[in-house]
Amino acid sequence: MAQRDVKNRIASVKNIQKITRAMEMVAAARLRRAETRIAALRPYAGAIRRMTRQAAEAAGDVPALPILAEHPEEKRVALLLVTADRGLAGAFNSQIIRAGIRSGDEHEADGREVVYYATGRRGVSSLTFRNRAPEQGFTGFTERPSFANAREIAAALTAAYIDGKVDRVEILYNGYISPMSQEVRRETLLPLQQATILGDDSEEENGGGNGAHALVDYEPEPEEILERLVPDYVEISIFRALLESTASELGARMTAMRSASDNAGDIISDLTLEMNRARQAEITQEIMEVVAGAEALG
Repeated sequence: MAQRDVKNRIASVKNIQKITRAMEMVAAARLRRAETRIAALRPYAGAIRRMTRQAAEAAGDVPALPILAEHPEEKRVALLLVTADRGLAGAFNSQIIRAGIRSGDEHEADGREVVYYATGRRGVSSLTFRNRAPEQGFTGFTERPSFANAREIAAALTAAYIDGKVDRVEILYNGYISPMSQEVRRETLLPLQQATILGDDSEEENGGGNGAHALVDYEPEPEEILERLVPDYVEISIFRALLESTASELGARMTAMRSASDNAGDIISDLTLEMNRARQAEITQEIMEVVAGAEALG
């Protein structure tokens, strides 16, 4: 490779490195804000989930209200896949798509029909490409989701459940652990009798001690309270998943861009070494030509 070509390639790689470093810095700044939003939501989300569990236990048999009624058979299952609008975040999107399709295959193997829902353009396009076009897609907000977005998604899923279009609702998303670590989580939202919440005693919700078994007098009756709490529980659960997914996306993108910057640095070093070797070879050739010319004159 000629020196000019090597120089051009070095310049090109340096430009790419500048872009990846800038993207890493932007992701890091947004990640700090996302972490703050998660920390602010957790106490409220934990309280809603805890109260819903307690009210369900106090009510005994869950009342036969449309949103609380467990369908006699599970013929159709709704899977909500939480992905991003953008890529360049390593395996962030692909692992949710793989987990969602794997879950769908499991349900279909048990004789259930699967209906997909997705947030993020990546999820919508990937499912469509795989001939599993989502029933409904929600896009354009994944880097900064609002509670209104969660409410819109919850309304669609709740309506599908109440109308009998689906008999079960599950959500799959990337749970945020740290900027370097995310995990795929699969939770059941509806029916309430099988919801993840009924068996969830995580530290974010117990607030010290197991409140699920506290002696509480309810007014109005727990059935009425439960009717009011369940829609809030679905909305807050989806909102929490959106925030966790956003933080996971930014952490994955920050890590991916840092890796890309490091790789660019390695390529620049290799190309610089190659250019220096080529330059030394040219200088050596010139010296040999001068020496040969001198010998010819002598």
